[in-house]
Amino acid sequence: MSDTTRRAIVTDTAPTPKYGYSQGIVAGGFLHVAGQVGIDPVTRETGATFEAKAERAIRNLEAIALAAGTSLEHAVRVGVFLEDLEKIVVLDPVYRSFFPEPRPARTTVQAFLRGHEIEIDAVFLMP
Repeated sequence: MSDTTRRAIVTDTAPTPKYGYSQGIVAGGFLHVAGQVGIDPVTRETGATFEAKAERAIRNLEAIALAAGTSLEHAVRVGVFLEDLEKIVVLDPVYRSFFPEPRPARTTVQAFLRGHEIEIDAVFLMP
């Protein structure tokens, strides 16, 4: 029989969801983290530059991962949504500074993000 237990992850170290979704769900040995944008969880402000928004989005992912008991080194899949796909050349050095080798599988697509410029979701192994 398979384990169908699901556990929500809630932390104030990442932005509180505005709508009907969880920050993260642990199920089947994995943590699935909802898309994170570059919003500071305390001030609710976004970074002034694309790099600052990208870094904050990754830090928000990391905060949820840590609250669940895992970390960026256990990421297995990352989805990146960019308002301007050409910003991938700006994103990549920031991304590489957070995710150690071997880096997770990644999909990057262009999407309408209502001014956020970047949104990142991820799946992590639960050690």
